[in-house]
Amino acid sequence: MTSHINCLVLSDLTAADRATLLKRTESDLTPFIEKVKPIIEAVRTEGDTALARFAGQFDGAPVDANALAAAEEDFDRAHGELEADVREAIAFAAVNIRKFHELQKPEESWSTEIRPGLHAGDRTTPIASVACYIPRGKGAFPSSVLMTCIPASVAGVEDICIVTPPDPDGKIDAATLVAARAAGVSKVYKAGGAQAIAAVAHGTQTISKYVKVVGPGSPWVVAAKRLLADLIDTGTPAGPSEAIIFADETTDGRLAALDLLIEAEHGDDSSAFIVTTSKEVADAALAAIPAYWHRMSAQRVNFTKAVLASSRGGILLAKDTGQAMAFINDYAPEHLQILSKEPRKYLPLIKNAGEILLGEHTPSTLGNFVLGPSHVLPTSGWAKTFSALSVHDFMKRTSVVEVTAQAYPELAKHAGLIAKYEGFDAHANAVSDLRKKLLGN
Repeated sequence: MTSHINCLVLSDLTAADRATLLKRTESDLTPFIEKVKPIIEAVRTEGDTALARFAGQFDGAPVDANALAAAEEDFDRAHGELEADVREAIAFAAVNIRKFHELQKPEESWSTEIRPGLHAGDRTTPIASVACYIPRGKGAFPSSVLMTCIPASVAGVEDICIVTPPDPDGKIDAATLVAARAAGVSKVYKAGGAQAIAAVAHGTQTISKYVKVVGPGSPWVVAAKRLLADLIDTGTPAGPSEAIIFADETTDGRLAALDLLIEAEHGDDSSAFIVTTSKEVADAALAAIPAYWHRMSAQRVNFTKAVLASSRGGILLAKDTGQAMAFINDYAPEHLQILSKEPRKYLPLIKNAGEILLGEHTPSTLGNFVLGPSHVLPTSGWAKTFSALSVHDFMKRTSVVEVTAQAYPELAKHAGLIAKYEGFDAHANAVSDLRKKLLGN
């Protein structure tokens, strides 16, 4: 594996070069779309049988089509297998995540008097069901269980399930089950990849049809969500991990390098950049990275080397803060960390980011696991229009309006004029003299 690390000067890049840097792994899903289509069709027609077959084919896991769901004894086994300190860490994170989302939850209803006699407001209610996708291929992610299931639980969703790829032995990861219990979720199914998305979109003999699916995933998962978006709400676009570390001249470049590797180690399909206005910071970061590799496993080193040698990673030197922020806002990263002695001064300059981590004591490690806000964030530039996963993703607003008899005439007059202009006869009739007669006015 090459140890080359991209080091580029933003001012030297052509428009084409810059556009290449903005691309993510899932920017072109065409190859995945074609491969995913038959998987979705198989799950639609065969249900659990297809899920069991794909578990063996894609996950190398022996799974019985009649035993896709985790049993109570599986949860008990997981609790016994998992180290006590890891269980404690999961419980600690769960408390913070629940508290944050309880504070974030909107009031059930509100109303105000727009004009005398015109009362309008919103009523907020939970969605009926949601499936939380928990990836497995490049590691185990109990944190994703907490970050998806707890906001849904706080929102009041009655039917919450987890779909996750099985281990090679055909079991569900122990930490995933412990986290599920901590989140109050008892429905956990052995199903991963595109086939899991198909299962919750169509329903199978074991898995119900759900109205929404959330959670991060591979390009296979993203492709399946795109193909099934007419059947199920696919939520925040969350693909492979990505991060930008902005480091100004007050920062130790070695610290920037340390944090650069956090999201890069998720997989060779991740994206990770340092953007800095200081050549000294860039040079120090570049020099520091090899020493950090010596303290990582071979798999994680290989992932980060692949990312930093590709067009999806490296160190970018900006001529000034304006140029740096312009690139960051165009990129709209999933994670944006601001390394500076005065990080808040940059906050007004940032328009697009899934999350913003301020200061030298706020690495995305903390955000990924224990801070409270969900780590399920928009990727592939979708932070320009999407927000971090939250309680709001599991709730829907319904407008509630009431007009009094005293307020009606003025409102009807103006609405009738607009209805006639737009050519809607029935609209106009409904606020005409016909209504007055029917109401006895």
